[in-house]
Amino acid sequence: MAKELQGLRDKIDAVDKQMLDLLELRLKLVEEVGEVKSEHGLPIYAPGREAAMLQSRRDEAEKRAIPPQLIEDILRRVMRESYASEKDSGFKCLNPNVGDVVIIGGHGQLGSLFKKMFDLSGYQVKVLGSKNWHEADALFSNAGLVVVTVPINKTASVIAKLDNLPEQCILCDFTSIKAKPLQAMLDVHSGPVVGLHPMFGPDVPSLAKQVIVHCEGRGAEQYQWLLEQFAIWGASLCPMDAEQHDDGMTLIQALRHFTSFAYGLHLSKENPDIDTLLKLSSPIYRLEIAMVGRLFAQDPDLYGDIILSSDKNIEMIKRFQQRLGEAVSLLEHHDKSAFVTQFNSVSEWFGDYSKQFMHESQTLLKQANDSIQRDH
Repeated sequence: MAKELQGLRDKIDAVDKQMLDLLELRLKLVEEVGEVKSEHGLPIYAPGREAAMLQSRRDEAEKRAIPPQLIEDILRRVMRESYASEKDSGFKCLNPNVGDVVIIGGHGQLGSLFKKMFDLSGYQVKVLGSKNWHEADALFSNAGLVVVTVPINKTASVIAKLDNLPEQCILCDFTSIKAKPLQAMLDVHSGPVVGLHPMFGPDVPSLAKQVIVHCEGRGAEQYQWLLEQFAIWGASLCPMDAEQHDDGMTLIQALRHFTSFAYGLHLSKENPDIDTLLKLSSPIYRLEIAMVGRLFAQDPDLYGDIILSSDKNIEMIKRFQQRLGEAVSLLEHHDKSAFVTQFNSVSEWFGDYSKQFMHESQTLLKQANDSIQRDH
């Protein structure tokens, strides 16, 4: 039996090596695709092409009695690597005559990412920070685009200093709140202004499929090339009113970060053995505790600034506290009937999204479970 098993394993190893050869070839072809896209100014992410290709491969897999989801999972992972590879080919510069791109806070993580993207596109990029602010006037003299990407608590004071930019220079910011910074930029600069919020962290391998929200300020026709440049980098653009954006971020960022903070604080006070929790975890709980734990691997000042950036955030968190108390009272009264009624009410509010989220979460949980390495 052992000899027979080893023979089959040897054949599997040989197939795996063939797969590596094919992956190597595919990535080389992707590099060539990236060069063509760069030359012609095509975006690295083409949603229609990706969807059609995946459907075609699923159909082919089904004909061969191969689970369609298997080939889709493989190809999506390969495409993620491919987008990162295409990025290294560089990008077409849509506005070579714009002048200098000055990134205020360009030594920070997000600023560094965008500096690299502008560099890859052939723009003349300069970085301005607290240590070389004495050079600000010289750096601004030929600026065609100024990007403010500094901590939230410093954004207003930095924008207030930008009253000597060239008239046609585009002024934008990357702050995770939009209404106040956008108004501050409009007040200080008479030229084109746009509020931007990259909805991702600095550790993304590429901008493919990443969302950048843009809030109109002034002179949209003058900064249109910038949005198109983001699209070439692979980003998905989302126009939105600044106030609408901030209302959404109160839930997406402030409340979510606070509840993660509160749950982590609760765990630390209960002081369970984390290894035991992980051994007992279903994939969904492991993913949940991982999302809480990752918060505490990051900068507390950043998250404190995000949560405390608006009185709206605090009011929202207080309303959540009140509703949490109401939910706890159902348990205190052992009122299962009321619990079920409330559950059904929330389910009705989610509507068809419940099934959509069930499908999406099942895919994520399978991937999360695949990445776990058990001792036995």
